[in-house]
Amino acid sequence: MKRVSAFLGAAALMMSSALANDTSAVLTTGGLEFVNNAQVVMESEDLYISRDEIRVTYVFRNDSDEDQDLLVAFPMPDIVPDHFSPVAFPTGPADNLFEFKTMFNGEPVEATLHEYAYAAGVDRTKLLQKLNLPIVPISQEAIDAVDALDDETAAELLHLGMAMPDEFDAGEGWEKHHWPNWTYRATYTWEAHFPAGERVTVEHSYKPSVGGTVGVSFLAEPYEDWDPAAEYKQKYCTDDAFLNAVRNTLKNPDEPYSAPFFENWISYILTTGGNWAGGGIEKFRLVIDKGEPENLVSFCGEGVKKIGPTTFEMVKEDFWPREELNILILDRHDEEY
Repeated sequence: MKRVSAFLGAAALMMSSALANDTSAVLTTGGLEFVNNAQVVMESEDLYISRDEIRVTYVFRNDSDEDQDLLVAFPMPDIVPDHFSPVAFPTGPADNLFEFKTMFNGEPVEATLHEYAYAAGVDRTKLLQKLNLPIVPISQEAIDAVDALDDETAAELLHLGMAMPDEFDAGEGWEKHHWPNWTYRATYTWEAHFPAGERVTVEHSYKPSVGGTVGVSFLAEPYEDWDPAAEYKQKYCTDDAFLNAVRNTLKNPDEPYSAPFFENWISYILTTGGNWAGGGIEKFRLVIDKGEPENLVSFCGEGVKKIGPTTFEMVKEDFWPREELNILILDRHDEEY
C-alpha cells in the first residue's frame, strides 16, 4: 500500500489503511470469541479520536431476508501497567473503567463488561480471583493488595510475571515493595436486533488510555537492541518532515531529549471490523484531534487533510481493516512557541 505524508501547519501526518470497529461474537466455555457474520454489513463508520474522548457512530444494514439477533462486541485496547511513566489511564469506576457508553438506534444500551488478566501471554484471571485480587492492575486497590501479599504469594506472582519488585531507600532504610504487572484486557458486549432489510445506528463513547513520556525519545541514537527512530517510523509513520519539525525545537541541538514536548500515545483496535459481511466498511471517516494548534501528530494512513486548527480527516470507501491504529501526539509544554 502506498504511504502518503503531508506536513500541515504544526502537524506531520502519515496514515495507512486502518479502522475501528464493533465485531460479532459468541460466548463459549473458553470465554468470548469473535466470529464472522455474513448477513450484516457495516455501511458506515464515523470515528473521532482525541486524548480526552473517543466517539464512534456506525450504521449497520441487514442485507438478508431474516432478522438477525447477534451478540455484538467492542474490544478495548489492553492496559499494560507502567507505574513509573506518565501514562494517563482511564479513571472510571471499577465496573466501567473506560466510562463506556452505548446507544442503539438512539436508545441507551446496558453493555456487559468481560475482563481478563494476562501475564506472559497466559490468562491468569482465575488466579487473581482465587487470590481475591482486583483485576485492574492500575487501581490503587490492586496496588495496595499486591504490596500486602505474603512472601510466598508474592514470589509466585513474581515467577509468573504478574508482579514487579521495587526496592528503594526513602531515607529510613531500604524498603521492598511489589507492583501489579499483569495486562488488563476488556471487551464490552450486548445483544442487538438487526431487522431484515433495515439499517440500525450504533454509537459509542469512552475515555481512552493515553500512554506517554516526559520528553521526546525517538530522536535518540540506537542503543543495544533498540532503535527508537525505526520503531516510531514503523508504528506511527514518522517521516522526515515530522522529525525535522521536532528537531527545530531542540533547546540544545546536541541534546535529543531537549525538545519541548511530552509524548502521548493512543491505540485503537481496528481489525475486528473485518468480521462483518463483505469484510470491510462501505464508507469510513476518521477524525484525529491533536488538542492544541502548537501540538504535533503523526499516524499511519493516506488521503489525510486538515479540516480545522487541530483536526485532521481521512475518508475512505470500501475500506478493509488491515492493522490497528496507533497515534502519536506531541504535547508542547513550553510557553515560548
